Formats: sequence, C-alpha cells, structure tokens
Amino acid sequence: MRLYPYVVFLPKERKQKVLGAIFGSNVPIDILKFSINQGISKKIYQKDLIRELEYSNKTIIEHLKNMTSLDILEEDMEKIESDERTTWLKSYILSDLGRWLALLLAEEERLSKEEKSKIVFNALRSYTRWIKELSASLGIRKETLKEIFNEEIR
Repeated sequence: MRLYPYVVFLPKERKQKVLGAIFGSNVPIDILKFSINQGISKKIYQKDLIRELEYSNKTIIEHLKNMTSLDILEEDMEKIESDERTTWLKSYILSDLGRWLALLLAEEERLSKEEKSKIVFNALRSYTRWIKELSASLGIRKETLKEIFNEEIR
C-alpha cells in the first residue's frame, strides 16, 4: 500500500466548521468530485451541478452558499447576451482551500502533469510561509531553515 502525505491548510478559527461542511454530508464531497472530474481549476456552473448531481436544487444551492461562506468556493456571476436576451449564470471556482480539500479526494492518476506541478508549487509556498511564521515566533534563525532546506534539496 502506497501512502501519500496529504497536507491541508485550514483557517485556524474555522477549521471545525470547514471540516464539518465537507465531511458532514455527501453533497459537498460530490461537488468537489465534480470539480476534480471537469478539471480542478475550471469554473463550476450551478446549472451543471443541478443537472449532474442527484440532489434537489435547494440542497445544492444551500451547500454552495455554505461552501462559499467558508471560503471553499469563490462565487461569480457571468452575463451572457444572446438574441436580445440577457442571462446571468452563477459559477464557482475552488479557492486555494477548496483545491486542497478536493485534492484529498482526487486520484493522483487522474490529475494532469500541470495540475500536479501546481500542487507541488502551492504546497511548498504555503508550507514555507507557515514554517517561516512559526520559526520566527520560536526565535529560530532563517539561516538554520535555509541550511536544512539546502541539505534536503540536494
């Protein structure tokens, strides 16, 4: 069995709410899986979720609002004009937090090389930022961190 070191950066003041919102129901999990299947960086259209997922409109909309309020999704409205008619489409995109949570559910084989590279870059950047802040609060010198990094990167 091959194990992967999944790391999810959660907002300190809302971590129970975020985890409860995702893992307390199958609906948010299915929304994240939908995003993975179409491409983790692509827009998610409310109308597509309603058409593809086997939940009521009300249930999907309720979970989308909750996921947006917890900064798992970012909401947008698109204006579509055709035949003298204006339509507004509601869309969502995964936030950084949303992408981390979706990646917990993703099968590595289904991710493109580009998506995997972005994950590596974002993980390194986020983890480095966290280590830098924690180290500063503990009085650890930056030079010590640089030495460790350089040893491990060789």
